[in-house]
This record gives sequence, C-alpha cells and structure tokens, in this order.
Amino acid sequence: MTAETSQTLDRGLRVLKLLADTDHGLTVTELSNKLGVNRTVVYRLLATLEQHALVRRDLGGRARVGLGVLRLGRQVHPLVREAALPALRSLAEDIGATAHLTLVDGTEALAVAVVEPTWTDYHVAYRAGFRHPLDRGAAGRAILAARATPLEEPGYTLTHGELEAGASGAAAPLLGVTGVEGSVGVVMLADVVPERVGPRVVDAAKEVADALR
Repeated sequence: MTAETSQTLDRGLRVLKLLADTDHGLTVTELSNKLGVNRTVVYRLLATLEQHALVRRDLGGRARVGLGVLRLGRQVHPLVREAALPALRSLAEDIGATAHLTLVDGTEALAVAVVEPTWTDYHVAYRAGFRHPLDRGAAGRAILAARATPLEEPGYTLTHGELEAGASGAAAPLLGVTGVEGSVGVVMLADVVPERVGPRVVDAAKEVADALR
C-alpha cells in the first residue's frame, strides 16, 4: 500500500475477488481469516458493498457476489444473453417449450434470457426481466437445490402451477461458473413434464455453463 492508495477500497476489492473465486460464498469469519482483519471490519465492508448490490448474503449468512457487479458494465447482461442463446434456442426448439436462463438477484430469480419455440401452436409467454421468489418455480428451486448440495450435481427440478396456473417447469442449475448462480429451464402448458425434458434441461445447463466460463 502506498500513500496514494485507499486501504478501505483495497480491502473491499479484495472481498469481491475472494467472493468471485468461490461458488458457494464465504462467511464473515472466513473472510476475516483470508483478509487478516477482524470481523467488525468485514461486517462494515459487506454492509457497504450490499448497499451497492455488489454483495448479497443468503439466509445462512454466506456472502456472495451480487448482480450489481454485472450492472457495472452495461454490456454484461447482453453478453451473458448472447452466450446462452444458442443452447436456449436449441432447447426451445427440441422440447417445444419456452426456454430461459435465470440468475439470482438478491432474494429473487431474474430471467435474463428467454427463447420461445417457433413451431408450436401455443406456448407460455415468459419475458426477460421476469422476477419471482427463489422458492417458487423450477428455476429458483433448482438454484436452491444446488446450494443445498454444493458437492453434488443436484440434477433437475420439476414444478407445476407455482408461477402460472396450468404451467409446468423444469430447470437445472448452472454449475462451475465462478461468481454466478443461475439455472436453465423450460416452462410449458402441461400437467406433467415429459420424462425426456429433465435430462435435456441438464444438458442445456451444461452447455450454457461452458459458454459462460
């Protein structure tokens, strides 16, 4: 550190880098040990970063990178969408259902990319920018399942009627994308999701994760 640099800013940036390098977040104690500072300093850093949506804390108290980091660059979301679109388009056409990439934004799930099938007579209207609680709908539940089993591949999640009456969803979490929590899924007008949809969604999630690495 030189006289021209800010120790607080340096520590804040180090917090962001540490969080970006983990898929499962860090506790205040873990951050304190890694930074070599006391917990009070870490609490203050996290509170400031949270105010700017650069960091978020889950119900278990683990800190993670927030989507405010993405907002720092206006072109980040378009780039994420662009990277995901080929896999989403293939998924939508193959299944005949609306495909989407959903990311965590605070306590909500945010659809950042949506592709509708071109050949179906009808399908669920689902738009980029749509938000819903993480504990409702396949997209959010798939993300929560990945959090609950961080050392395992949680597979896919199926739901029915949680976000829209008569609609079913299938989603699989993005795995191995540092600093990003999300899922890839489909939503369809059906009482039961066909058996082949779940494994196909898992494959699409892997394709999107590869594109985002």
